Amino acid sequence: MTAEATLTDMQLQHFVNGQWLDGQRAESFPLIDPSNGKEVSRGPIASPAVVDRAVAAAREAFAEWRLTTPKERAQYLLKLADKVEEASDELALLESRNVGKPIANAQEELPLIVDLIRFYAGAVRVSEGTATAEYERGSTSLVLRQPIGVVGLITPWNYPLLEAVWKIGPALAAGNTVVLKPSEMTPVTTVMLARLAEDIFPAGVFNVVLGDGSTGAAIVNHPDIGLVSLTGDTGTGKKIATGAADSLKRVHLELGGKAPVLVFDDANLDHTADQLSLAAFANSGQDCTAACRIIVHEKVYDAFLEKFLNRVGNVVVGDPADSATQIGPVVSERQLDRVLGFLDRAKTTPARVRAGGQRLDRPGFFLPLTVITDVDQDSELVQKEVFGPVVTIQKATSDDEMLRFANGVPYGLSASVWTSSLKRTMRFMRDLNFGTVWINGHLTTVPEMPFGGFGESGYGKELSSHSIDEYSQVKHVMITSID
Repeated sequence: MTAEATLTDMQLQHFVNGQWLDGQRAESFPLIDPSNGKEVSRGPIASPAVVDRAVAAAREAFAEWRLTTPKERAQYLLKLADKVEEASDELALLESRNVGKPIANAQEELPLIVDLIRFYAGAVRVSEGTATAEYERGSTSLVLRQPIGVVGLITPWNYPLLEAVWKIGPALAAGNTVVLKPSEMTPVTTVMLARLAEDIFPAGVFNVVLGDGSTGAAIVNHPDIGLVSLTGDTGTGKKIATGAADSLKRVHLELGGKAPVLVFDDANLDHTADQLSLAAFANSGQDCTAACRIIVHEKVYDAFLEKFLNRVGNVVVGDPADSATQIGPVVSERQLDRVLGFLDRAKTTPARVRAGGQRLDRPGFFLPLTVITDVDQDSELVQKEVFGPVVTIQKATSDDEMLRFANGVPYGLSASVWTSSLKRTMRFMRDLNFGTVWINGHLTTVPEMPFGGFGESGYGKELSSHSIDEYSQVKHVMITSID
């Protein structure tokens, strides 16, 4: 079966209370293949009534699901991991064609996704907390960590399957029930995940509703949802935080990023250029942690720039279905136009385009890898999230200036430092105001360690046992003995 046929044949439906539902109104959204720009299917937009139905099912299921033991919830998750592992080839194919992601990259993601589900199955069984003790004479205090209830999960279009698992893993492990809405641009693997989960979880525990921003708003504003978790852009995050405030529901936000990459004069330039030529453009630059803002010490600026440009020129941009492709198209015409808008506006500034800069002359939403130098710190290319295959390179005269450039943006998601100096490592791991700091590496995440940002990159943590805490609420119980 070809990738195109798989997308065309994929029936897009809501999954509510263990049943598959078609839309209850005429509105629908198109499913577009980014590699050629063609519409291959359509999906239903969930009305408020469908969201109500999903939340009601989740609320009813919560009454029993919250009583399951960590061992029982772990067993459910392990079954899901096995199903995902068995369907890895099909999931990778769907993800590649729907997102425009190179098939090799999609295939590499699947073992990580399976491992992540299994991690949560294990982590929920070894939860730790405050010690039980007598803090008041004659009374014993203990802390219960309990599920919140029904949680609304809204996932992005750039890593739809991975981000779904980042959220449903800890949410279900903690004992919550779920209403999940994927992006209308890339819903396919989320629907496939629901098909895999259909015979595993009790009805109502895991629900998927399809739709656009109106569906997301219905989730955010629903009075019976206790927490909303979003991965998306900062503007959407602010709207969700504002909407959730009316009901004082908790909000978990993983938002935009503008990762600084600090290349010092003692860095291994060959290794650094090798790593950054891909980390800068991962997923066509549609990654909130992409190494998109490179800051180089003036002593090695020219040498690094030459090495980096040489390597960027050898990166293969092409059809996602081709195993040799390293970078595919951006996800949509709208995203392509957004990136081109940044590039057009840059022409009126002193910025210099050293590579790329124009749309590729071929069907689909393709851009060449673009490298821009001579950018001002206050320019929009430095300050705003482009979310495409565009990298800026700045020259800095000192360690202090590198730190000032790095921290001088509203985002605080991730950063990396490239140096052989322990002294520099210790200083910059402390002073960089970002939730993740890599030293001589970039992009890697592991299930055991938390991920999340500062400032306009949001708040709350994904991954690790910290994410299970995000989907829990703490109760203090004091037991007093009576003679």
